[in-house]
Amino acid sequence: MEHSDNRRSEFRNAMARMSAAVNIVTSNGAAGRCGITVTAVCSVSDSPPTVLVCLNRSSAMNQVFKTNGVLAVNVLAADQEEHARHFAGMTGVPMEQRFTEQHWGEGELALPVLKHALASLQGRITRADEVGSHTILIAEIDAISLRGEGSDSLVYFDRLFHSVPHQQAAVSHN
Repeated sequence: MEHSDNRRSEFRNAMARMSAAVNIVTSNGAAGRCGITVTAVCSVSDSPPTVLVCLNRSSAMNQVFKTNGVLAVNVLAADQEEHARHFAGMTGVPMEQRFTEQHWGEGELALPVLKHALASLQGRITRADEVGSHTILIAEIDAISLRGEGSDSLVYFDRLFHSVPHQQAAVSHN
């Protein structure tokens, strides 16, 4: 059943009201190196550690991820919004130039890892399912790096980037 343009618009507006962490998902391999800003990332399981990432099927990078068979999810801190804009294609910076900055390193799986990301998770794509306009990539995580505590998070809400302040846990003095 074909959904009306109005229903699609309503759905997109509803999804825009869902706050989501901002990530740069990267890949490297036979099909080349690439990265894309993604908010559709979530955990699936901790045994084995597994995440899902949704990529638009019309994206030129979709096939690159499938061919390479590996990905890294770089969870962005609030001070990394400029990187999010580059990898979302908002700045016109060509793909290879996005990686030339001193902010990138190579992770344990030879994947582009953003230095100072809140977390970087590297893994193997074990499944790719086509659902509507997107591909759902399932990846088992083989390497994880975490940034030290105290950094604010970057989220996307109502089609804008926002900072979520890190809250220190209250210390109980019994």
